[in-house]
Amino acid sequence: MRAAAIHAMSVAHLALVASRGWAGNQRRAIFRVRSENERLRQEVALLQEELRLKDARMSRVAVRPHFSAIERMAILELRALRGWSLRQTAQRFLLSTGTMSFWMARLNEQGRSAILQARTPVNKFPDLVAYIVQRLKVFCPQFGYDKIAQVLARNGLPMGSSTVRRMLRRSPTPKPRRTIRRTAVTKIVARRPDQVWHSDMTTVPTSLGLWTSAFPFSLPQCWPFCWWLTVVADQYSKKIMGFAFSRRTPNAKAVRSLMSHTLRRTGRRPCHLVTDAGRPYCAGVFRQWCRRIGIDLQFGALGQFGSIAFVERLIQTIKRDCTRRIMVPYGKRSVERELSLYCDWYNRERPHTSLDGATPNETYDGVSATSHRARAEFRTRSAGVETAQESRGRRSVQCSATIDLVVDYLEGRPHLPVVSLRNAA
Repeated sequence: MRAAAIHAMSVAHLALVASRGWAGNQRRAIFRVRSENERLRQEVALLQEELRLKDARMSRVAVRPHFSAIERMAILELRALRGWSLRQTAQRFLLSTGTMSFWMARLNEQGRSAILQARTPVNKFPDLVAYIVQRLKVFCPQFGYDKIAQVLARNGLPMGSSTVRRMLRRSPTPKPRRTIRRTAVTKIVARRPDQVWHSDMTTVPTSLGLWTSAFPFSLPQCWPFCWWLTVVADQYSKKIMGFAFSRRTPNAKAVRSLMSHTLRRTGRRPCHLVTDAGRPYCAGVFRQWCRRIGIDLQFGALGQFGSIAFVERLIQTIKRDCTRRIMVPYGKRSVERELSLYCDWYNRERPHTSLDGATPNETYDGVSATSHRARAEFRTRSAGVETAQESRGRRSVQCSATIDLVVDYLEGRPHLPVVSLRNAA
């Protein structure tokens, strides 16, 4: 029954995403408004349930800050409704991924000492029935699950073959994992802008997750459950050169169209293009196009960690700072608008440690982030003392003791802050 509850919630999640995707692309505004209102109401209800579980744990922090068996079951139900992966669920409830895997493995455990229990008792057979089924299997080993269920039903004890299977199932001993030693790979190092570009594609879920309890334990990787995002970026300046969304896995023509649009818009052409060994990039149509316009197509080492690390880190940054902080729209124009705003903010306002605090646009355009602005000096200094910044040609401007911290948001998006300091009037 506990596993059935998880399956039912996963199916409900799948149906809701499909219906919202249909309503979000209707021409009549009433369908879109009702779909968004229903989506927001469910979001509030799920957040309240998440806070309730966290508050229940924190109320016992002085005694034993562990989730109870009923609360663990509620967490798995919430995971099914959200479509979260094991890692996302563990991060939400401050747990480890191993703990979540342990709970899922013991979902069908029986008895009072079960690690997961339903909120209300469900109808189940007593331990005597399980003993009868196990002894019948010992005395009649040729009987399968269906045959045992039929024999017991003829004697007034009806049950399903799945119930018999659960009573006879034994948990196998986990096999030790084999550690794989990864070796470093040789990478192409960019010495100037537009020398090396990277490209990769990923999925962006519309409902924060793609997990489901049914086989193969994942929602279909297509719209309306997720968008396919293809990114093109410059390795030297870390600048996002272009992106594209599609409803299904992009093919070679879609990737070629994105690259062509990016080349026309920027007026630049890279010397090298580094990608993974995916089917769209390995297709003959795309490889011939790269050869015709003079781009050297390079593939990352198959199965090697760090071969395309730059673009993979960039995609993780986009997901962490943008798509996981907003409710990803179902309409293509809306989702392209959101990512366009993020890319503009990423290139203009987000400093990079690897670029010595400069932004991608400053590095790409050759503007030094440490010298194009005057240093604001609030400390009093002795006359004639030259600071290290001034010795490198940087100007200093004496400021008043009171300043204003101004935090604006690009187009009103809270996840896109624009910070500046100004002298108080």
